[in-house]
Amino acid sequence: MKRKDRGNDFFELGMYILAVVCVGYFLIKGNGAKVFEAALIAVVLLLIRLVIKITKTTLFPALRFCILLFIFVTMFIANEFGYYGVIPYLDKVEHLFSGVILCFIGLLIYSKAASHQKGGEAPSSHIAVWLCLFFSIAMAGVWEIYEFATDHLFGLNSQNGSLLDTMTDIICGTIGAIVTAVYLALKAKKRELPLVDIG
Repeated sequence: MKRKDRGNDFFELGMYILAVVCVGYFLIKGNGAKVFEAALIAVVLLLIRLVIKITKTTLFPALRFCILLFIFVTMFIANEFGYYGVIPYLDKVEHLFSGVILCFIGLLIYSKAASHQKGGEAPSSHIAVWLCLFFSIAMAGVWEIYEFATDHLFGLNSQNGSLLDTMTDIICGTIGAIVTAVYLALKAKKRELPLVDIG
């Protein structure tokens, strides 16, 4: 991770601190499930760092921020603090976020593949943007397939037994992907940053 990415460093540190506070608070309250959820948040953050280190990947600041924000919203706000039933359409907001994150991950994949390419033409920003968009939309569909499978195999209710819920989730992920792809296309057009730093 880049040294200049200090804003995200402080954001991540804040989440570690909040996770520790939640562990202590819910231990006192005797709520084992909430203690486990708080500990799991810290584990997820550490696992992300481990994967980044093993794969020798540098996250774009925008991608890292989106991932941290996604974890904060889904794991802290929605689960740890129980706001799913309080904030309207929180699940849809999460799917919008996922579209953004997956678009940046598509860019990361393309950038890493292009960096290993020997000779030939220079990496194309246009191809990168299209790949990001299609990758993100495809993954939105894959996630709903996963939810459908787990609902039917394990008796869960991730999709609320509703095609409307499934399609709305995919649409939200697609909107997030489109907005991010437009942002990346504008960045590429202005040539403000090289391809690998476009995020």
